[in-house]
Amino acid sequence: MSHTDPLQPPHANGDETTELLSARGIRKSFGDNVVLQGIDFGVRRGEVVTLIGPSGSGKTTVLRSLNGLETPDAGTLEFDGGPAIDFARPVPPKQRLAMRDRSAMVFQQHNLFPHRTVLENVIEGPVRVQRVPKARAVAEAEALLERVGLAEKRDAYPHELSGGQQQRVGIVRALALKPDLLLFDEPTSALDPELVGEVLHVIKELADEGWTMVVVTHELSFARQAADEVLFMDGGVIVERGAPADIFTNPREERTRRFLDRILRPLD
Repeated sequence: MSHTDPLQPPHANGDETTELLSARGIRKSFGDNVVLQGIDFGVRRGEVVTLIGPSGSGKTTVLRSLNGLETPDAGTLEFDGGPAIDFARPVPPKQRLAMRDRSAMVFQQHNLFPHRTVLENVIEGPVRVQRVPKARAVAEAEALLERVGLAEKRDAYPHELSGGQQQRVGIVRALALKPDLLLFDEPTSALDPELVGEVLHVIKELADEGWTMVVVTHELSFARQAADEVLFMDGGVIVERGAPADIFTNPREERTRRFLDRILRPLD
């Protein structure tokens, strides 16, 4: 990739009216369990799209389908106006690698290498996969760690960090790959409540800086504040989509209203 500043989104000066990602008719089953029933959505450059909905609604499968961790049974995926990937046919390895090269995922459980330091975790992808010279990868990793307040933890091991610190390292590791698209799979669900805020703060700052993101989250206040578009999923379909103000204050669909009432209703 031509993007060289690790602290800026790749398309900082690009056209934000064009779709970076277009997903059409995405379907996925695991055996007899139909998980996705034809998902259509797009993400423009610099846009933040959040996926909300009950557990088991297919949100994570959508996310994993965007970077090749899952292979849909049908549908197409198109990056940046390039040739569409048609999942009805076998995906050529080169096309699959190109798809993965465009995005980076932050997982629920951090997924850091326990036997490597923070710095070693961050530079692993750039050095081994992208063949970035080690000295440059180290310098960029240090800048990113400074960016999220973890510069002093560069030589620490994951077990020496809090859950929130580990997840911030996970975010830095994704940023170090300089992806066009950041994918977050419920990035705070494994954290103690008091640690959620520090991670959401980093993600919100990235959103404000113009990084393109798709975020699966149960943190509805974050979705309300950070998202450009909210997709509500249930039963493997997108039931409703719209701006946060519309989804959270005036949802059109009864299924959306029931979900939000259940989540947002104060305890009796």
